[in-house]
Amino acid sequence: MIFKNLFGYEAKRKRLLKQAHAGALRDFLSVPFPDEKQFFIDTPILSVDFETTGLNAKTDKLLSIGFVDLLANKIPLKTSYHQIVHSKGLLKSDNVTIHQITDSEKDQGEPLRVVVETLLKALTGKVMLVHFARIEREFLQQACIKLYGIAPVFPMIDTLMVAKRRLDARDVSYDPSSLRLSALRTQYQLPEHHAHNALNDAIATAELLMAQVNARQEPNKTNLADLLL
Repeated sequence: MIFKNLFGYEAKRKRLLKQAHAGALRDFLSVPFPDEKQFFIDTPILSVDFETTGLNAKTDKLLSIGFVDLLANKIPLKTSYHQIVHSKGLLKSDNVTIHQITDSEKDQGEPLRVVVETLLKALTGKVMLVHFARIEREFLQQACIKLYGIAPVFPMIDTLMVAKRRLDARDVSYDPSSLRLSALRTQYQLPEHHAHNALNDAIATAELLMAQVNARQEPNKTNLADLLL
């Protein structure tokens, strides 16, 4: 209990709040995170996906951000958001092939500050949902360092880790490729989706989490703490 009080999400939020200057990040940190003891079905969640030029948050760039709300086993599509991020330099041909974002579209994108502020506002008081948390966590923290000088903490659910914990508990070998978003969706008999679009992937991740939780013995009694990283 002492360890959790010192190093839990809420304790970190309160410490960072004292360091944050007035603005979007301080507004985000001013609102308590959802209680880890509450049920998943009662927890406000924001499913988020980033498309990037690579995997290194310090040297690569954000190309686009997509997000949508998830609450009470529902995905209200009116809350969806997708935005290409403006950045300098030319994209490599393999980036364009994968993400279908051209240099012309990137050049007309919104500034990083505007997109991050929109995301922080939508994320306030919620848990972030992602698939493969390292990308979204590191790129968002790096963006916040650039904009605000602080790397904030975000309570996160990672559908990849939810699946991995289930497989590890069975103590059997498995192919790591089975943890990909598309592979997991197939396992839960979810339809194919158009991947490598930030909003499409955010919606696909929200659908996957709903399927993962609903497959449990008592889905409505699943605690948030059982899902968090």
